[in-house]
Amino acid sequence: MGRWSLVALVVNSIIGSAIFGLPGEVAALLGKYSPLGYLAAAAGVALVIATFAEVSSRFSGAGGPYLYAREAFGPFVGIQMAWLLWLVRLTAVASGANLFVTYLGEFWPAATDPVTRALVLTLLIGGLAAVNVRGAAAGAGLSNVFAISKLTPLAIFIVAGGAFLIFGSSAASFTAMTPKAGIQPWLEAVLILVFAYGGYESALVPMAEAKDPKRDAPFALFASLIICIVVYTLVQVVVMGLLPDPSLTKRPLATAARVFWGTSGAVLMTAGALISLYGYLAANTLNTPRLTFALAEHRDFPQIFAQVHPRFRTPYVSIAFYATVVLTLSIIGTFKWNLMLSSVSRLFSYLIVFAALFVLRRRDGNAPFHVPGGKVFAVLGALFSLALISQMGKGQVIVMLATAVLAWLTWLWAHGRRADA
Repeated sequence: MGRWSLVALVVNSIIGSAIFGLPGEVAALLGKYSPLGYLAAAAGVALVIATFAEVSSRFSGAGGPYLYAREAFGPFVGIQMAWLLWLVRLTAVASGANLFVTYLGEFWPAATDPVTRALVLTLLIGGLAAVNVRGAAAGAGLSNVFAISKLTPLAIFIVAGGAFLIFGSSAASFTAMTPKAGIQPWLEAVLILVFAYGGYESALVPMAEAKDPKRDAPFALFASLIICIVVYTLVQVVVMGLLPDPSLTKRPLATAARVFWGTSGAVLMTAGALISLYGYLAANTLNTPRLTFALAEHRDFPQIFAQVHPRFRTPYVSIAFYATVVLTLSIIGTFKWNLMLSSVSRLFSYLIVFAALFVLRRRDGNAPFHVPGGKVFAVLGALFSLALISQMGKGQVIVMLATAVLAWLTWLWAHGRRADA
């Protein structure tokens, strides 16, 4: 995978379901200030990405944040990170798969019936797994196609909707919605938007299959963040300008497109949502299975997950296992709770990477990509993460504790195997 393939992979890992579902949620919390919510979240995420860019430039192997944590703190913290990453990705991808079927129901109502829904999910997730078993090049090529395809309808929405706001006569007032009072709505909105901007960390997992990961990974991270800031903020501005209350619809982009382009616009945005979600799922099917592959390579997971296909040289066991778990969660799970859990889980993983920057700088000196003021960014990023973690609910706390226990049991198993070797 080259530099721009990595950019496409990161964009695909970030832009998924959130842009088509969250504008109404953010507007309900922040009202006329909701575009500023995207910028506030982006500022916090930029601190995280700056830290990830430096730390990632030290490594060329598979594993991403798991590898960083393991090298900085040892196998125990590495395994904790691996389970956090798995929880983040599985819940995010399962919620995206569920939303894909929901949007498909606009064109094919029977798709939401329980049996048909299970069959659609099986074909969707199983098909993507089959493509990626054939090789990373095939998976990256599919990721490139969907990165372009998902950005096209969003660009049309921004340009056409923006033109309607400027030249039209019936646009809604930006001041129509009153924001909720206090700091709490801002914290909740930014926590939601961490999910919208998240996903780039999983795109760092398959770096062993990149041409020059130490050079290209930082570039891909920053380029993708800029693309997403522009797209997200402009989409929110258009939605707020066209709809008096975006929180009243579950499909704010399609509803807004209907204002300036009628039924054709609504159909276009619904199709765009399906393309975006499929691209998001394709990107995650490429990168997430490489996590269990990396764990097995380091003897932190059963060795069967390190097996590669004799012909295609891909971690086919890890891919098949990933697809099975995601399919199960997609069939039995829901969208919103998975979204919030995914956001909180990735905040914990960020804290470990912030700490890793200090350890790696002290131990190994400057990284190939050195961030001036990197320690200050890491501290500010940690404070940002802790402020949002304070919004955890009881159910999320229970799941996080259960994940930590599973990670500890996995470490005990791996430690015992090393002692017997």
